[in-house]
Amino acid sequence: MEATDPVPLDPEIAAVFAALPPGTFDFDEWTLETVAARRAERAALPAPVPPPTTTVFRDEQVDGAVRVRVYSPPDRLAPPRPCVYWIHGGGYISGSALTVDPRLNRWVETLDCVIVAVDYRLAPEHPYPAPLEDCFTGLTWTVAHADELGIDPARVVVAGSSAGAGLAAALTLLALDRGGPSPVHQVLMYPMLDDRQSTPSSRMDGTVVWGRRATALGWRAYLGTAVADVPAYAAPARAVDLAGLPPAFVAVGGADLFRDESVAYAARLLAAGVPTELHVYPGAPHGFDVIVPAAEVSRRCDAELLGALRRALRPTVRGAPS
Repeated sequence: MEATDPVPLDPEIAAVFAALPPGTFDFDEWTLETVAARRAERAALPAPVPPPTTTVFRDEQVDGAVRVRVYSPPDRLAPPRPCVYWIHGGGYISGSALTVDPRLNRWVETLDCVIVAVDYRLAPEHPYPAPLEDCFTGLTWTVAHADELGIDPARVVVAGSSAGAGLAAALTLLALDRGGPSPVHQVLMYPMLDDRQSTPSSRMDGTVVWGRRATALGWRAYLGTAVADVPAYAAPARAVDLAGLPPAFVAVGGADLFRDESVAYAARLLAAGVPTELHVYPGAPHGFDVIVPAAEVSRRCDAELLGALRRALRPTVRGAPS
């Protein structure tokens, strides 16, 4: 398909990217053959020192196969708290829940909630449906162990970023169809939803952070060679019926390859009667809120995301806290 020109970056974000060393984001150079080595290289990079926090975490093994990291306030004697079930990003080929995540620490402190982050298996070693089944296993375990985790099983929000948001969208579809746990909300940050890559934004050349070749690699690794007709559980943009899904918060940058598929998915949720909040941030590339958190557009996104999480975790009835 014919390429399109990238959208100009927000000036604050552009200045930060101009100062970064070449190759800081090299995902377009990854191949199926080098994924494991590239993944190991990035994991070996020094991790930034996280800000001080009162949040505590522990790692759990679920059903002998799936690992989760549980973040919680230090006081575990409080009444049951709401829960964010978090699914990390990484194009289906990288990332881990078993790393220190300052953002999740801050959410626990700010929202007084428990967070369960699932460490799903990665493609291409484990293509679809293994990552999604891991996410479903972790969610089922979370709800089944609500008392032990100190959470209210009726107030669980599924959230994710990038491929993790794609998995979050797929997980809500799967849970609905299986009659499994029922999240009260889905939070999709720049979700990776559509393997067809047929939208204008998906054809943008020269995007920073995550480009066309990285997207193609991620889908090729995730879908593998065994999937002839791609199901909606693998690529939620293909879902025919979105009715009955939990309310959604969808956020994406205007300079992100996933912009158009995110907007289209939000529009289809609305058309299906699903309460949906959509935000498109001008000039913002993929992962902007994490990579350049001090930019005004990132701070605005963070405030709106926190507001959505707060409303989802602690809904009000007739204006009073529930």
